[in-house]
Amino acid sequence: MVIRGQATVVKHTGSHYLLSQLPEWKLFPAVLRGRIRLKGSTATNPVAVGDVVKFEAEVPEGCSAACDGGITPENPAVITEVMPRRNYIIRKSTNLSRQAHVIAANLDRAFIIATIDFPEVKLPFLDRILVTCEVYNIPATIVLNKVDLYRESHREMLEAFHEIYEGAGYPVMEVSALTGEGIDELREACRGCLSLFSGVSGVGKSSLIKALDPSLDPRVGEISDAHLQGRHTTTFYEMYALSSLGFIVDTPGLRGFGLVDLKKEEVALYFPEMLKASEGCRFTPCTHTHEPGCAVKEAVEAGEISYDRYSSYLGMLEEEGKYR
Repeated sequence: MVIRGQATVVKHTGSHYLLSQLPEWKLFPAVLRGRIRLKGSTATNPVAVGDVVKFEAEVPEGCSAACDGGITPENPAVITEVMPRRNYIIRKSTNLSRQAHVIAANLDRAFIIATIDFPEVKLPFLDRILVTCEVYNIPATIVLNKVDLYRESHREMLEAFHEIYEGAGYPVMEVSALTGEGIDELREACRGCLSLFSGVSGVGKSSLIKALDPSLDPRVGEISDAHLQGRHTTTFYEMYALSSLGFIVDTPGLRGFGLVDLKKEEVALYFPEMLKASEGCRFTPCTHTHEPGCAVKEAVEAGEISYDRYSSYLGMLEEEGKYR
């Protein structure tokens, strides 16, 4: 007999998927039917982790639900439709590439994992992720991991980082997967949410997930001595169910993050501190680059807006197609 239903994509490995009818955590395999395309989307992946999809499956008589055992790797469910997304995170996947890739969909919040050192944080990269979160209305929190390694040796840099990003309106949490500092607070922030954990390779996303829930076993890698960059340990996008009643989407360590479908004149709208200051600009619209009477440039010169953030903004305007 055929059963039909809806479920959430919790893992994507090439052309194969795992689904679960959240909040129930009982996984079953699925494949795509034909070539599903989302209306208006240019993304390379029509189905992403976090998507709610319709499925159908041929199962033995007596199986009343997807988790009854009738759906197996040899007899997977078939994804027939992707339901409309309420939001998603998308990026251009490689430098100079015009192809886009959806990282995750239907998120309640994003935790951007970074480190002041080991590896050193790249602010332009971080700012591109934050802009994308603003575009798609996903609340973002910056999580500084490994603070036990650099709190004393990089105190001034740490304080400057807080000043920049808290001044821009973003919460900044200090945690250590090794010592457990801040883990309880992060676990509480994840409770009841579908959250994205994202960042460059080596910042410790997998270690943080394991610290949040020791029963989970995401792959944990080491920092490459040659380049002080993390070795890729997460190959595919995957969701984890926390015992504290939340869900986390873990992503591969990102080496580049290109903005998608964002016009140059719109970029400033997604820097919260610049958007607020721009109310005082003499001209509307204002690019905040050369116009007289620009309140944003005045705020930068006065130290009210971080020059590093303003520099990231200029880079987004000038480097069309180059996103590393």
